[in-house]
Amino acid sequence: MNTPIRSNPATSAAGALAARSTPLVPVVAFGLGLSCFFAVTYVICILGYLLIPGSFINHAVLSLFLPGFELLDWPNFVLGLAESFAFGWYVALVFGPIYNFFAARRA
Repeated sequence: MNTPIRSNPATSAAGALAARSTPLVPVVAFGLGLSCFFAVTYVICILGYLLIPGSFINHAVLSLFLPGFELLDWPNFVLGLAESFAFGWYVALVFGPIYNFFAARRA
């Protein structure tokens, strides 16, 4: 007598997950990583401005990307650092779900 083979829900879910070829972007990890990257880059840029004031790099361009930022005092440094961190979250919250949407449609 033949008995029907029942699929294990855990096995079928794992199989469906393994069948997905394109990994999704974890938005929270991406947001934290990108925000920290932008904050560290901002600090390196400010240190470069302070340590090499006559360099060929125009650090005033930061005011184009960071609204309200002016070179350089403590309140503006903190403002630029906060805006750099927030800009990382903005990119992650916009790019992550859009990428995940198109990656899920492709699979």
